[in-house]
Amino acid sequence: MKIISYNVNGIRSVISKGFIDWVKAVDSDIICLQEVKADIDQIDLSPFTEMGYTPFWFSARKKGYSGVAIFSKHMPVSVTLGCGIDCYDLEGRVIRFDLKDFSIINTYMPSGSSGDSRQSFKMQWLSDFEEYIRQQRKLIENIIVCGDYNICHQSIDIHNPKSNANSSGFLPEEREWISKFLNSGFIDSFRYFNQEPHHYTWWSYRAGARLKNLGWRIDYQMVTQPLQARLKRCVILSDVKFSDHCPILLELHS
Repeated sequence: MKIISYNVNGIRSVISKGFIDWVKAVDSDIICLQEVKADIDQIDLSPFTEMGYTPFWFSARKKGYSGVAIFSKHMPVSVTLGCGIDCYDLEGRVIRFDLKDFSIINTYMPSGSSGDSRQSFKMQWLSDFEEYIRQQRKLIENIIVCGDYNICHQSIDIHNPKSNANSSGFLPEEREWISKFLNSGFIDSFRYFNQEPHHYTWWSYRAGARLKNLGWRIDYQMVTQPLQARLKRCVILSDVKFSDHCPILLELHS
């Protein structure tokens, strides 16, 4: 079972760059996308359905903004759009996708980099999302929470931790939230296999940051501890350059 998580920063943009050919080549079972920035009726889905994927979509109310989607070759038991909190659901930030033996929660967490009001929104989201996940875990044992968290957890997850110590996405209270989230019973699947620095999932478009590998690891596939025995590998596909992010591939034993 191969699961891709990828912030595409606009699905129409990545499709114009060859994304469909890449999807065909990677042959993943499930592809979780964040920041699709489009409604489902704005996309020609036939290339995906011809590959055997069924799309599930949750757009933001605001056009060209946010939104999450899942393409799956496996039919779910159920799909839930949103987390049940209007201010987040209006921004299209969560899909829960239930299979028989585990669930995927695909999420695009808010960024706080545009100013104090959005940073406050982000911190409220983190509190509310923590409670949302706690409630989900009462119902579901095996959960993957994948997506763009917009937070670097540790110093090895960011190219210059000292100069970014006061930057949104690397604030002490954000990093502590990730620690608390993991301590509640989750595994950072990439770090489970790889403890080396200089592995990033997002790079600024400015100053040749990607070419110099001056990045941030802000995208994750977190799994609940009962799934540990099924972890086969998790890799960051940094050579995939359709977006300012890159995909993460998680593979589970059947």
